[in-house]
Amino acid sequence: MPYLSPPPLALASTRLAGKVVLVTGASSGIGAAAVRRFAEEGATVVAAARRADRLADLSRELSDAGLAVSAVACDVRDEDSVAQAVATVVERHGRLDGAFNNAGVGGAHVPFTELSTEKFDQVIATNLRGVFLCIKHEIPAMLASGGGAIVNTSSIGGLVGGAQNGDYAASKWGLAGLTKCVALEYARRGIRVNAIAPGPTDSEMFGRWMNTEARREMIADAMPMNYIAHPDDMARAALFLLSEESRWTTGVILPCEGGASAD
Repeated sequence: MPYLSPPPLALASTRLAGKVVLVTGASSGIGAAAVRRFAEEGATVVAAARRADRLADLSRELSDAGLAVSAVACDVRDEDSVAQAVATVVERHGRLDGAFNNAGVGGAHVPFTELSTEKFDQVIATNLRGVFLCIKHEIPAMLASGGGAIVNTSSIGGLVGGAQNGDYAASKWGLAGLTKCVALEYARRGIRVNAIAPGPTDSEMFGRWMNTEARREMIADAMPMNYIAHPDDMARAALFLLSEESRWTTGVILPCEGGASAD
């Protein structure tokens, strides 16, 4: 079996029809796949990221294909930037129904005693504090619209430990706790909060870590399903948690890692 997953299925329905959805970290990988998938499912999608040129290209490509996609610059480490991005969504479309808080950075992958304080702070600032800021500003907008659904991107690193992964794992384990607590706090106010926990996925972040064919094949061989996921596999998991198909689901960290955490 090849070490990369098959290309994404072309199937689409209307599970997000009429919904306005914000996606952070949308300029590549899982985020870009999610923008495409959500729009194909009928959503009006606002794609947010720091890399304005990539966002513009993605937005233009999907808009030219007849999908409802626009872009907004956003740095999740900056509260003013996050607040402005959410406000822009509401100004453009009058509401916010869903959010996929996907922006993230990888860890240093060095022995723990060699991990710099600066790198640790950078990872926490993006992967944990950034999601906190997004949720903080998304919830009021959703409450004004009568409720909504939030999906955060965690990781297999937030489910199991791993050597030389302390900075990244700390951010993702913290994210799991944040997700569960906010889910309980807003369950009776019509907002569901869940997270996906991707395993190895053929994304830009993964490519920087697994930067040789031999290393990629080694990771694939270690996976129970024997391949590296496609970004659309993660987009589909997030789609489920954003849609009404998961209306009785909140506070869940959904493993999307080919069985790697099952043993």
